[in-house]
Amino acid sequence: MKINSFHLLNFKRFTELTVTGIPDKAKLVLLIGSNGSGKSCVFDLFDWLNKGTFKEIPYSKEDSLYYYRKDKGQESSVEIRLSNGESIVKHDWQFKTNPEQAKKFIGRSSIRIVSRISNDANPGNVATDLDSPQTFIENDLRFTTDVFLYIQAINKALREPVFSGRQVDVLKIFQDFIEPFNTSLKNIFGNNPNTTIRIAEFEDATPQAPAKLIFIKGNSKINYDFLSHGEKQVVILLLNFIVRQEYYKDAVIFIDEMDLHLNTKLQYNTLKEITERWIPESSQLWTASHALGFFDYANEYEKAAVLDFDDFDFDKPQSITPSVKNDYHIFEIAVSKEFIEKIFRDRTIVFAEETDAPIYNGLGLDNIVFFDGKDKLGAFYKAKELNLKAIVDRDYITDEEIALLKNTYPFLSVLPYYSIENLLFHPDNLKEYYGSIDKIFDRAAYIEAVTKEKQTELAYISGGIAKARDGYPFFKENENSKLLKSFRENYRGIIDLLSSSDFETYYKVLPAKEYGRAISERQNINKRDLAGTNWFKQAILKTMS
Repeated sequence: MKINSFHLLNFKRFTELTVTGIPDKAKLVLLIGSNGSGKSCVFDLFDWLNKGTFKEIPYSKEDSLYYYRKDKGQESSVEIRLSNGESIVKHDWQFKTNPEQAKKFIGRSSIRIVSRISNDANPGNVATDLDSPQTFIENDLRFTTDVFLYIQAINKALREPVFSGRQVDVLKIFQDFIEPFNTSLKNIFGNNPNTTIRIAEFEDATPQAPAKLIFIKGNSKINYDFLSHGEKQVVILLLNFIVRQEYYKDAVIFIDEMDLHLNTKLQYNTLKEITERWIPESSQLWTASHALGFFDYANEYEKAAVLDFDDFDFDKPQSITPSVKNDYHIFEIAVSKEFIEKIFRDRTIVFAEETDAPIYNGLGLDNIVFFDGKDKLGAFYKAKELNLKAIVDRDYITDEEIALLKNTYPFLSVLPYYSIENLLFHPDNLKEYYGSIDKIFDRAAYIEAVTKEKQTELAYISGGIAKARDGYPFFKENENSKLLKSFRENYRGIIDLLSSSDFETYYKVLPAKEYGRAISERQNINKRDLAGTNWFKQAILKTMS
């Protein structure tokens, strides 16, 4: 079940709110905006769908109406349109259509950190989601029940074969319960065993003591109770999905502020892991955040829609549609342009492609700092929106097009060759590198080897040029529509460059990262060492001049 749109009247923060244009494929809907902009009121809306019919009303019926109504004298109402063509309509406590669909709105409060596991599990209410908090301003204590269900499932898998005379399938138990948990923990926290936690043991509850989940970190075993808040946050979210998988099928899952206590990298990894691994394709995850890591992931993920609630006067009717990807206003909600300028005053800020930025920063260029722009698209749009600078790979672009790009986008620098690898493995750079370690480098033989591989692969390389150029972000503004048309039609100019027998001509657009890797002169060399040559540094300075 996925939402395409909804129309809301007289509810909480909103006089009248219309949200439209959420794509059918949207698996993630991220709500962004400053504090108090109304994001969490949308989750109150989803929770309200269950209230009075499937779940208890939080207060008396009359008080509850006042809790949800903005104007106390008028009814609240909502119409939600789903991607399957159906609608859910509710006026105050009365459903007009599809009450059963409202059961499939399943949420988690932002106040969900359970400091210590207790014996207060309530597994009987899981199937109906009745163990949720009465309102979304209250503590969400379902983790204790999740721990109970997790341990109960493992115990059942261990004990059932004993009474039927079958052998316990330890491998299956590991694959069903332990491996998914630890794989997700590794994907979020990374591969370093000294900083990544993994589940190692559990202890059943007794009348005197609650259950325990024991994790390993480095050489230490750590009870859940003693994990950091950030680690607990991730464990709580993951275990909820592991033990309640069957209830999240064909559902709208809404979790407020999933990013609490997480740094930027963990924010990105957590949202990616939950969205791509634990949200079924038939379901949709809604979450709200101010976190840069969440913005970054939603910006990249093709099945994400971003709804920006910032700077609206919700005392008046308002309409919201998904924001354009790479609009840097989205990122400014987390990190303002003024903050960036203040921190890096008197320095030139340049956005570069993800793996290139550390190499550029290693050059120690005076008063220049390189930021990770993720890819060509991200670097270009971030620099454009913030009025900063960007340096991107050339890829499949002609010399004439580079001149046009510099004229159209003065903030943009384009490498002279296909990618940074072309510079690092350029014969002149290799010659300087090998000379620095007193080794002979046969420049002519190296060029001959690169040329031979290029000729062998020419047809294959040429086949992907037009499609690759179609994804470039340049000339897509309305005023550049004529330039975009001619740019897209000029892919043959790249084939002409590649077909040349002159090394400096074809090497400009040869993907050196993919081709030439097996040549002996390229083996067992650290890229940072190759980036330490004067030739490479001068090439970057010339590019940015």
